This record gives sequence, structure tokens and C-alpha cells, in this order.
Amino acid sequence: MRFIKAIFLTAVLVLSLSAREQVNVNFANLQIDDFIKLVSKITNKNILINHKVNGTVDFVSTAPIYDDELMGILVSVLESKGFTLIEDGSLYEIVRSTDAAQSNAKVVSPESSASGNLMVTQAIVVKGENVDIVAAKIRYLISKTAKLMTMKESNTMLITDYPKNIETVKQVINDIDTNNAMIVKIFPVKNTEGKKLQAKLADIAKSIFNEKVDSELVKIIHDENANSIIVVGNAKNVKKVEELVTRLDVESNIASSLQIFTLKNSDAKAVATTINEIISKQTFADPAMKPNISASEEINAVIVVGDPQVIKGIKVIVDELDKEKYQVYVQARIINIYKKDAIDLGVKYGFDGAAVSSSGGLYTLATNMTGKSVAVDATQFLTIPTNLSHGFALGAAIDFLEKNDASKSISNPSILCVNNKESSIYVGQTISIATGSISSATTSISPGLTSSYKREDVGLTLKIKPRVSSEEKVTLEVEAILESLDSKGDVLTGEQPITSKQEVKTQAILRHGENIIIGGLVKNTDINNVSKLPFLGDIPLIGEYLFSSTSKTEEETNLVVILTPYIIDNSEALSKLQEELGIAAILQQKYNTEVFANLEKKKDAIEDGSDQSKVNPMEAIDNVNP
Repeated sequence: MRFIKAIFLTAVLVLSLSAREQVNVNFANLQIDDFIKLVSKITNKNILINHKVNGTVDFVSTAPIYDDELMGILVSVLESKGFTLIEDGSLYEIVRSTDAAQSNAKVVSPESSASGNLMVTQAIVVKGENVDIVAAKIRYLISKTAKLMTMKESNTMLITDYPKNIETVKQVINDIDTNNAMIVKIFPVKNTEGKKLQAKLADIAKSIFNEKVDSELVKIIHDENANSIIVVGNAKNVKKVEELVTRLDVESNIASSLQIFTLKNSDAKAVATTINEIISKQTFADPAMKPNISASEEINAVIVVGDPQVIKGIKVIVDELDKEKYQVYVQARIINIYKKDAIDLGVKYGFDGAAVSSSGGLYTLATNMTGKSVAVDATQFLTIPTNLSHGFALGAAIDFLEKNDASKSISNPSILCVNNKESSIYVGQTISIATGSISSATTSISPGLTSSYKREDVGLTLKIKPRVSSEEKVTLEVEAILESLDSKGDVLTGEQPITSKQEVKTQAILRHGENIIIGGLVKNTDINNVSKLPFLGDIPLIGEYLFSSTSKTEEETNLVVILTPYIIDNSEALSKLQEELGIAAILQQKYNTEVFANLEKKKDAIEDGSDQSKVNPMEAIDNVNP
């Protein structure tokens, strides 16, 4: 009980000592030194006066004031004279206001509120702005004699001033930090492509946020690893961006950003490669707008994923590339013309046979065999050749030489070429050529000989690449390579095989159905001829020397390639062409029959001596009418 009473009395004593008392103060023209003494006596505070403060003070009061308020009045009076009070232990010291910071002004922790009437020192941490910029903005709020210093390392300002001023500064800084503090927020992208969404948000942000104001700046970043949008800015602006993300991050309409082009006439892989080359040279303001293009070989289609407007432009390219391609149907006749036989044939029929042993001679012979009535009648049935009379005459000339053993047809291939694509024809054979031998003793009685061989292709290779310039004209790039084996060599003597190779490259612009004759591939062959008397020449030894003779002649062979191109602009034209070529073959046979009959009549007249002139083929077939 006594312990409780002691505690109660102690509490009453403390409250009585710390209780605020009201005093009536009213004075006029009072010396400042006397006012200091008055305040010291009323507040019961010890005040050290190191400086003489001149001047008087007037105070008019109509109501009592609290005793501790007198200390504030004293600080105001001293401030007006360039002085202030500093608490130093149990007493107060009057110092110059400019020296307060160096006079051990009380330090208030950053988390506490500054209070009282005396100057204090406090550190203020600035969070959302640059401390130097904030210090420049709030400097007008502090007193004239206050001290302010900034520390960039911690973005902190250190200020020595009266508590009220410091609290005002803290409030202003707090308002700035609240409005301009930058925050970071991450928005996962769920339905759309993050890069495209980032581009859209960046464009919108430029329109709704003022980039000239630092506090309004918003940074929008795309994180590819997490497919997220990172937004940096003040809370208000980040909230606006968040609303945009919610509205724009919706499941895209795949039908508007995906297009599958099924091709009818072109190869999908080649078309996709061409389009990718075009796209690679284009510049996009946003790289994310660049379309993705791939080819499906299984369905021969080009697949495009991208912006609908970009896809429209690609469609125009695809439509042009997928137009039905020109094709060129090329008929080839590969023949050997024997020069000696051709000369003999000319003598026999009364015209210059030597002229037909070359490509130029074939042209001459064909021109002489052109019948006027044939061209008129044949065009009533056919539409493909541009000069049917000359085409029939050339065919008749070749058949005429072959019928009389002056030429030999090696091959008559046909090939369908796609425009601007190379096609080739090979006519020949694969032969074995001895390359060496190894002698070994298979038994003790007789040795053995092992030979090695290699396989070689020997023949004619014809490469054709057409380039159609119009429906009636085509440029043919032609390459003809003739390879032949002149000598197989001799393994026993070590003689190596001898091969020859002849090559011709040319370009020709031809009309639809026009012929081109490629010559100049000449081969000379030595032929050993043996003449002997029947039966007697076959007698061993004696027959070879007494009843037979051997002669050596050189045979010149001209390899001639005749090409006839037909331009096809659609698939229906191919069927029509095949039908017309069938009709042309029938007409060619009829033409040949009548021409050959007329030539035989002329030949008989020459042999009888009734006609000493050379045959004019024009007269021979002038009346031929297929």
C-alpha cells in the first residue's frame, strides 16, 4: 500500500513540474537583453549570452500565453537580429544563426519529426527524384541562415534549419515522391506476340504521355525470355498502360494474319525463296512486322504469317509468280550425212549433191523443194507452223537423203521444256574401255592376264533452254556435245584409247514452228576396203595376194541436229498441238510420196539422155498437193 502511494505522489510531482502555465505578458520598448532575462526567469531556463544583442522589442497581448511559447518569441526576436538559440546540455546559448550548424545543433533522426523552436539538423532521403534537382526546387522554403547540403551517393539532403521549415520541406518532398516515384510492373503476355504488343504500346504512349516532362516518361520493354511486357513509370501512367495491355492482349484472329497460297503452276519452294529474297531487302519501321514465309512441298503451297496489309502485298507477288508458265515442245532430228554418198546422189539425180552434206546444204535443198501449192493447202488443216511449205520440204529433203543411204537417222526425240528451265537429251551408249592389265602366273604351266576396264558414255548430249519472249517467238539456248571413241587402244601394246569430243553452243530466236539446223559436228573415219574375186579371193595366203586388193578411203560424216520449237501457253494448247502434229505427219508422207515420184521421173529422163539439164526440184514438186 505504501509502495502504491509513493508511485502516485511521484507522478503528481512530475505532472506538476511539466505542466504548462499561462502568464500575462505585455510590454513595450523593452530592451532585448532585458527580454532575454525575463524569458529565462519565467521559463526557468539558463541562457548564456555570448553576444550583445542590441535593440528593443514590443509585445502586445490581450490574452495569457503559455510560458514555453515565450521561448519561441525569443527565438524570433533573435532571428531578426541574426542570432539564434542552441541547446547545450542544461542551458541555452545565443549564437549567430549562420554558425548554428557548427554549434552542435541537435540532430534529429530521419524517421522522426522535427519539433520545438530551436534549429536542428536532419537528413532527408529523396526516393523518386534526383536529390540535386529536388534541393534546387525547395531551397526557397528554408530560412536565410539555414544550411543545406546534398549527397549524391545516397540521394540524401542534409539540412540545418528550424523544425517548422524542415517539416515543410519534408512534406513538399513527400508530395513530389508520391507523384513522380517510378515503379516497375511486369505484365505476362498470354495471347498475342510480345514484340508486336510492345510496339503498339510504345506508339500509344507517345500520344498520351508528354515526353518533355520527366515525370511523365514511360518505358515499355519486351522481355523475350518470359514473353512479358515490363513498364517503368509513375503509378498513374503505369496504371494506364496496364489497362491498354488488358485490352490489347487478346487472342488474335488467326484468319486475318495467316494466309495459305496453294500454287497451281509454280514450285512452292522456289516461290517462297523468291518472296523471302524480296522481303529481306525491305525495311520495316517495326521489325516485328516482318512476315514469316515458308513452303509446304506436300501440298505445294506458300504459307505466310504476318500483318494483313503486308499479306495483301505478298498476294500480288504470288499471283504473278503463279501464272501458268509457257512451255516449249521441241522436236529434234539427229542425223548423220555421209559426204561421199551425198555427192554420188547428186550426180545420180542431176543436182549438186555436195551441197547437202552440211547444214547449209540442207537449207538449200529444202528451199528448192518448196512447192507453192503445198503451203496453201496445208494451212487449211494446220495452224501451228508459220511456214509449212518449208517445213514439209525440209522433211522431204532429209527423208530423200536417208532413202538413198546418203544419211542415217540416229534419233528423233521430242522434249517438253518449261520456260527458262534447261532440259537435256542424251543419245548414245555406254562402252567398256580397257585401262590396263596385270600378268600373273595362275599355274606353273601357263601364265594368266587380268585386264581392268572403265565404263564411258559415248554419244550426243543435247541441252536446250527456252526463253519465250512472246506467243510467237522463243529464244533457244542450245548446247550440243558429240563424244565418240576413235580407238579403243591395245592393252597388250599399251596403246591408250583415243576419244574425240565436239561441242557447239549457240542461241537462236525462232518463230513458233520454225526450224533450226545445227551443223559443224564433222567426223572423219578411215575405212579399209577389200576387193577380191569370188571364191579365189578366199583361198588362204594365195587368194590374199593374187586375187584380192586392199584400199583405204576416208569417210567424212556430218552430224546435223534439226530443232523445231512449238510454244504452248496453256495445257489445252498441248493437246491441240499433238493432234496437229499427227495431221502434219500424214501430210508429210503424202508430200514425200509425190515429190519422190516426180524426182524419179526426172532421174529416168536424165539416164535416158532425153534431159541433159540438172533436176530443178521446184519443177518436180510444183504440182504436189497434199
